[in-house]
This record gives sequence, structure tokens and C-alpha cells, in this order.
Amino acid sequence: MSNTGLGKNLSELYELYCENGGQVTTDSRTVAAQAASHDGVGPVFFALKGENFDGNDYAVQAIADGAAAAVVQGRLPRGVEAESEEAARYIVVKDTLAALQELAAHHRETLGLPVIALTGSNGKTTTKELTARILRTKYRVACTEGNLNNHIGVPLTLLSIREDDDAAIVEMGANHRGEIAALCALAKPDIGLITNVGRAHLEGFGGPEGVRLGKGELYDYLAAHGGTAFYSADDPVLAGMVSERFGKSEGTALGYTAADLGISAVSGTEGDRLVLALSGGGETATGMTGGYNLSNVAAAMAVGRYFGIGAAEALAAVASYVPDNNRSQVAVSARGTGNTLYMDAYNANPSSMAAALDNFLALPVAGERVAILGDMRELGDFAAAEHRAVVGRLAAWPGIRCYLVGPEFGAVVSGTENERRAYPSAEALAEALKSGEIVIRDAHVLVKGSRGIALEKLYPLL
Repeated sequence: MSNTGLGKNLSELYELYCENGGQVTTDSRTVAAQAASHDGVGPVFFALKGENFDGNDYAVQAIADGAAAAVVQGRLPRGVEAESEEAARYIVVKDTLAALQELAAHHRETLGLPVIALTGSNGKTTTKELTARILRTKYRVACTEGNLNNHIGVPLTLLSIREDDDAAIVEMGANHRGEIAALCALAKPDIGLITNVGRAHLEGFGGPEGVRLGKGELYDYLAAHGGTAFYSADDPVLAGMVSERFGKSEGTALGYTAADLGISAVSGTEGDRLVLALSGGGETATGMTGGYNLSNVAAAMAVGRYFGIGAAEALAAVASYVPDNNRSQVAVSARGTGNTLYMDAYNANPSSMAAALDNFLALPVAGERVAILGDMRELGDFAAAEHRAVVGRLAAWPGIRCYLVGPEFGAVVSGTENERRAYPSAEALAEALKSGEIVIRDAHVLVKGSRGIALEKLYPLL
């Protein structure tokens, strides 16, 4: 955040940001539409630079499309003279990403409202959405949109907070140690929640212990700055992490359980949907599949309770959540195949794969079950063992038909009887479905894999 070259321009840029309705963008293609929707007042365009692109190349077009200003890196864009009137529309900084982060941190400090940070190996986006819905029953809440949870997304989330918001929820993702700490330095959370610590991004974190330390950076920040950490008291890993950090710190750690919140999962009443019972009576059907989502609901309700929202009101908000973006979605085929799809192909790691399979195999539904599983990415030296473990888990359920997709699964089943059901890519499996080599009808179908495998391409065929 320091040494951006922004210097005295920070106050000038912040004033401009406020005057244009708090609009910023890193995508020049959105400038015209944003300006049109704000009576001609455009956003501040940040010309980020990456390995394969240079935002400076798009800055002139962004200004032409209505950007209020363009923050450019190192130099004025080609063709813009330093002493020209046009040059006044550009702010030259040493590092545009650092400038974006500095502006976001300044905005967060200026507003001074409570910031709730969420991270975890699995379930953080679902928990974020549930928490936002619960808190919005009583408050105005800004929240991370989609999956904008990295070093670019978090600043954009902070800059989306408005003066009349009561609180903000910031999702934080990471695949290396140090990333959560850096995001905390930007967002300065007052409250934090780690959903769980699983076997995700093992390559970047260097193994399971690296994951625990990396995710624990959120607890580190809260303990050092007198913040409040929520944790599932049923999770021994999280309980241990809290004990290590909060025993003698000025921070506060609040444990919760589903039972203590007065909720439990009811099996069988809605087939493939998660149904929750309230201890005082009554059941609430959710739009989510998966008993594992009970922990996500409990986390969101614990935060809601802290902010004075009762269990019944919170559950009503939970019921309004309909998953999207390939997370815990259930869909019945509208194309006559008779299939029910369990779409969970946004991401996958060994922990989420095990949870999805266990839930799928335990569903109280009749009919054939088919699992289409894609590679789990970013596992490094752990990849072969973890993919082999999934194949072993499937072997315990001989009644399930399974298709494996991707080179990692292909490598571990090579030369075995499972090899004939392994496909190198989603496209290859799609061709088998189109040709009739594989027919899946009137079945319950789990589709689970890492985003890079693109299993969502199979949905129209299923």
C-alpha cells in the first residue's frame, strides 16, 4: 500500500471518487455503461498491469467512454502530451494496484463501520451470502459480489461500501501464506469467521499445516487488534487455532454450535434439499442441497445473533437463498432426460469432494446415481494420493456409476478397470454423451470438479 506514488494525489483522488458516486473499475469495457447509468458521470478507471496485458493501453478509450479519470502506471498513455489539457484526466502512479488498494484502505478507514471478514477452505461464499441475507433483515450491508475475494476483488469490495451502510462483509480467498494477512491489512476487519480448514490449495500452502497457518492469519489479525473471532466449537481444528491465539490477547473468541443456535438438519422430508428444524418447533426448507451446509447456516446465524437477529428471522432469510454459480445447486432436467442434477462444479478440493460424495451417496432418494467428477487442482505433490483416495472412496459404493474427467484422475486409474470411465476433458465426455456412447436418464447426477475442468459444459447434455 505504501510507495504507490499516489502521495498528495490520494486526497484529490478520493474526492473525485466521492464526487462520481463511488464508482471505480478495472475493466475499460464497463466504463460506458457505468457512465450511462449515472447520468453521464463515469467511474475512475484503474489501469492495472498483468503478465499478459497493460491497462495503460486501454486508458485513452476509457476516458473517451466517459471515465472521470484514469489512474495509469509509470507514464501517460501513448499519444497523450504531458502539458496538454487532456493530461489532466490522468493520474500517474508507480503501481496502479497498490494505488487501488491504498484508496480502498483510506475509504474503509474514513467510513469506520464494522467489517466482517470471512475465509475458509470450503463454504466461504455460501456463508457470506447467508450472512448477508440474515443481516439485511435489520441493516444495510455491503457485501463481496460473486467471488471478488483476492488482492483486486477485496479493494473493489471496500470501495463499493456506501456512507449509509451499517456494516460490510468481505470474503477473503488465498492459495499461499501471507495473502490473508495482506487482505486484513487492507480491510482491517473488526469481526472474523473461518468456515473450516481443509485440504485445499495444498501446492501453494505447502501442505495441510500451511493451510492452517495461512487461514489462521485472520485470527492472528483479530487477536492482535482486539477483534472478535467466531468459530465452530464442534471443529477441533478451529478450536485449537483459537486457543493458540486468543488466550492472552485483547481479542474475543466466540464459539457456537448448531445445537446452541437451536437448529438441526432434518433428513428425508424434502429428499435432496436441506431442511432445518428450530428447537422451538417448525421446519424450514432451504434451496441448498447437502447436509454439510448446516455448518454454513450455523456460522451465518451466529453472526446474526451477535447483531441481534433472532433464530426464526434468520432461518426465514436462509430460506430465501437460492444457490447459483455451480455451488450446491439442484436442478431437474427440463429436456426430458428425467435427470436431477446436483451442480457443484465451481471448485473442488479433497475436503469438499469428500463432503459432496458423502452427502450424495446418503441422499434419501430413489433411482440410479451417477457421479461425474473432475480433477482437483492446485494439489502439487499431493495430487496423485488425493485423487487415488477419491477413487477408493467410490469403490466402497459399487452401485454408483462414475465418470472421471481430467489428466489427474486419468493417471491414477490408468491400467485399472476404472480406466474405461475416465475422460481427458469435459469436451471428450460431452462427445460420448452426444454420440450415445453414454446414456444417462432418470438418474440423480452429481457434477463436481475444479473450475478449470469446466464440467458445467455438460449440463445441457444431462
